[in-house]
Amino acid sequence: MRVLRFLLISLFGITTLTATLSAQAASDEDAWQILQKAAVAARALSYQGIFVCQSGQHSRSVQIKHLFNGQDEFSHNVVLDGAPREVLSRGGDLVIYNPKDEKVVIEKRRGQNMFPAILPTNLDAIKASYSLRAGEIERVADRQAQVLFLEPKDNLRYGYKFWVDIEYGLLLKSMMVNSKNEMMDSIAFNQLGLMNNVDLDWFKPKIDAQKRYVMEDEAPAQVDNNPSPHWMLNELPAGYHKVDQMLRTVNGKSFPVTHVIFSDGLASVSLFIEPMAKGVKPRVGRSVVGNTSFYSNVAGFLQVTVLGEVPEATVAQIANAVVFVK
Repeated sequence: MRVLRFLLISLFGITTLTATLSAQAASDEDAWQILQKAAVAARALSYQGIFVCQSGQHSRSVQIKHLFNGQDEFSHNVVLDGAPREVLSRGGDLVIYNPKDEKVVIEKRRGQNMFPAILPTNLDAIKASYSLRAGEIERVADRQAQVLFLEPKDNLRYGYKFWVDIEYGLLLKSMMVNSKNEMMDSIAFNQLGLMNNVDLDWFKPKIDAQKRYVMEDEAPAQVDNNPSPHWMLNELPAGYHKVDQMLRTVNGKSFPVTHVIFSDGLASVSLFIEPMAKGVKPRVGRSVVGNTSFYSNVAGFLQVTVLGEVPEATVAQIANAVVFVK
């Protein structure tokens, strides 16, 4: 009888553990599906609203209109606080209207992920470096949202807390947190609604006839897929991969600057490599400004600078991965 009782208890315990693990696996998979939906919804839905960006003591409100017509994405962002600024984007192209004194500077840039489209549609890289779990249902912008905790598997990236609209699947709020679970910055809608009109009469900047408009392209860059004869990269921090490399022409510098971009699918880090000019003191050291970590060192005759909204350990590892080739 005691043996039978022991077997029943053991069997019940194993069955309960298996059921718990299965439920946890299903719960984790559900959470990833919600995050996947949020990544797609930000690009595939047409919506308008106002969101607030907060970092430290600074905050600003941004009005957004976003339209997907079945082929292309159109977005118009207007900064509502402080100096006026507008961003028009179509697909991967950005045009920024930035009033300065008596003129309006128009800048063209390559596409960047902007809220709420901050997640890649392919989450494989994120799954490799982060774990995800679901939290409670909370209210954001008068809408019900599923809370998700995206937690790093190491100390080479920050964590995130997401609020995803239960009905629309749209990301309503994003918060970046450090290893102590302290908020570093947040972006959140306080007004949001879907757009049913496909008219694009709003896809234009507000023109100030009293000012002249000046076009300023970003520093000219060309794709650089050729290995350098002067440097190479050793092992990168876990989870980070090179996503782009280019040569930039910078005013005041005699030689182009190599710009390499790394990402783990969410966090992004920039590496800059340039020959040191004669008579110029090399920059060596580290610092943190706001949420951005900086690290500079020297490899041979090359000045190496790394920066990104990641922990100091990450920029240091990437900078030290640059090896000078004699």
